[in-house]
Amino acid sequence: MVDPEHAGVGILTERDILDSVAAGEDPDTELAGPHRTEDLTYASPEWTLEEAAEAMIKGGFRHLVVVEGHDVAGLLSMRDIVRCWTSAEAAQPAHPQAVATSA
Repeated sequence: MVDPEHAGVGILTERDILDSVAAGEDPDTELAGPHRTEDLTYASPEWTLEEAAEAMIKGGFRHLVVVEGHDVAGLLSMRDIVRCWTSAEAAQPAHPQAVATSA
């Protein structure tokens, strides 16, 4: 969904929301627009995952907006990259281990 009131692309991240809450703002009444991150690094669909990860590490952020021409093609997160680089078995959620109790 594009907000016609705001020019350009921005993303609202978990960090943006936490910064707002930490500043004492009410998340039930605050609007997303003023809190979104607009200073973004854009990736091309032709970037490798290595290039994307390198840009994220150097820039200190965890999301890249992927653009193709003038259109947003998607959003790539560090979590997406880690999932691609991790085996299917390792990517499964951990099951809580049973805790032994003495009777």
